[in-house]
Amino acid sequence: MHTTKEVITGTENLEDVSSPYQALVQFYCAFNTGDIQMMSQNWAQSDDIAMDNPLGGIKRGWAEVQPVYARIFDGPAKVYVEYFDYSIHETAEMFYAVGRERGYFRLGDEEIALAIRTSRIFRRIEGRWKQVHHHGSIEDPQLLGRYQATVLGKRS
Repeated sequence: MHTTKEVITGTENLEDVSSPYQALVQFYCAFNTGDIQMMSQNWAQSDDIAMDNPLGGIKRGWAEVQPVYARIFDGPAKVYVEYFDYSIHETAEMFYAVGRERGYFRLGDEEIALAIRTSRIFRRIEGRWKQVHHHGSIEDPQLLGRYQATVLGKRS
């Protein structure tokens, strides 16, 4: 296993999205630019996909996953993440990436530095890598609580 030190921000070259690395670049480009069309191209359009994120719950199928991204992209907060300290594990028909995200969540005058453990699974579908699963978790309980309270509007 080889851990990659190169950071993925989504600003990298997107000419050829046939490699696992490029599929990850496409995801971070879509996320950091708020491009729901590109995000839709990155994910498999299937009821078999699933997403677990730091806000809790499991979303299954594109019909449940898509609104999560739409809310982030259309909401008042600015969220930016980049992928680092990751490894890519590939077979002929799938790959998964295990690493970390860092970035920020900014809402008004409040900014929270994000530190998220992240894994993503992609399947080769009709010759292209399509995301089928994402899991993200914040390991610091205080950061998780602050992030959830800010995003969900719950103050203690």
